[in-house]
Amino acid sequence: MRAPANILNLLLLSLLAGLDPSKTQISPKEGWQVYSSAQDPDGRCICTVVAPEQNLCSRDAKSRQLRQLLEKVQNMSQSIEVLNLRTQRDFQYVLKMETQMKGLKAKFRQIEDDRKTLMTKHFQELKEKMDELLPLIPVLEQYKTDAKLITQFKEEIRNLSTVLTGIQEEIGAYDYEELHQRVLSLETRLRDCMKKLTCGKLMKITGPITVKISGTRFGAWMTDPLASEKNNRVWYMDSYTNNKIVREYKSIADFVSGAESRTYNLPFKWAGTNHVVYNGSLYFNKYQSNIIIKYSFDTGRVLAQRSLEYAGFHNVYPYTWGGFSDIDLMADEIGLWAVYATNQNAGNIVISQLNQDTLEVLKSWSTGYPKRSAGESFMICGTLYVTNSHLTGAKVYYSYSTKTSTYEYTDIPFHNQYFHISMLDYNARDRALYAWNNGHQVLFNVTLFHVIKTEDDT
Repeated sequence: MRAPANILNLLLLSLLAGLDPSKTQISPKEGWQVYSSAQDPDGRCICTVVAPEQNLCSRDAKSRQLRQLLEKVQNMSQSIEVLNLRTQRDFQYVLKMETQMKGLKAKFRQIEDDRKTLMTKHFQELKEKMDELLPLIPVLEQYKTDAKLITQFKEEIRNLSTVLTGIQEEIGAYDYEELHQRVLSLETRLRDCMKKLTCGKLMKITGPITVKISGTRFGAWMTDPLASEKNNRVWYMDSYTNNKIVREYKSIADFVSGAESRTYNLPFKWAGTNHVVYNGSLYFNKYQSNIIIKYSFDTGRVLAQRSLEYAGFHNVYPYTWGGFSDIDLMADEIGLWAVYATNQNAGNIVISQLNQDTLEVLKSWSTGYPKRSAGESFMICGTLYVTNSHLTGAKVYYSYSTKTSTYEYTDIPFHNQYFHISMLDYNARDRALYAWNNGHQVLFNVTLFHVIKTEDDT
């Protein structure tokens, strides 16, 4: 047990005074207080320890020096305690740093061992990126030329606008026929420029826009991409089987309001939802067969029918959602197409370009993408785009160019708002994707990357 501070004070004062503390007699009556005492077995007092009151020697020089010394000792003790805490903290930090240094040393050793492998891998990645960017250089150069051409068009339009304004103020100042020919020439050139913009590579899908909610979970709706600008008829085919009724509407507005203009009763039931209207005729897959039917809306008659050789049907090679979607008929800027799968191609997708009159296969391309792994597909400018699912999270995952006979994996997401897509077709006139999304008829907008051809291109 540590002795109280007043006892230490007494002993130190006694030593400083040259006194023998064991022989000093001090009376409690002189202002001193008894601290403790002890007796022997016979009851005799052996030692009495007394301490002065706190203020008795407050002015004594030696007592003041001793207090200062004690305070310094106490301050040093506190400083040592603080230093000890800091030392413990720093020691823990050193231990932690030692562990980290060992980890870094191991990592540096691993990096040194794998340096050649990593450098080779990174170099290959950079090379692949450069290979992807190289084709864009001539495209960008072409865009510079196209920008100049468009600037020239704008300048000519501005000049014509000035001339027309002048004519309004003073009739007869210019030759009307000459002006009219300039307008026609400019219009022709602009139309030629627009024709060069018809084809492009799919870059983005936005939307959807919900046009109507009707029908069952599965179905198809479409317009004719070759129809004139004034012809906006809509055709509606509900369900994927056991149906022969096609409903026609004169416009999108009539379709939304439900005002039918005509109903067609087809001679055969259809299979799936992958039909297409092209140049005034309906093309569909005859139920339980690989036969394609061409049906004229004008005459109400079958104009042609042909078996699609080796094509699977009746849920042999459907899309992921089933529904007898083995044969998908579609159209784009180039013409009429059939997408299907065969045993000869191990169930992978086959693309065939069809003669729109005879349904004869003009040319076929065999891809390596399994038909059963595709959610839906559509053609744009001779390139087939395939989605990886018909459910939420679907995206355009694969594309195959019939122009180059090459494929690539893509990552073009789109919003599957109603969770289940059973029909997805591109319309070249509207530059849009028509979709049947779980009983909702919707439209998606597409963004295409255009490469403008010049007269020097072959």
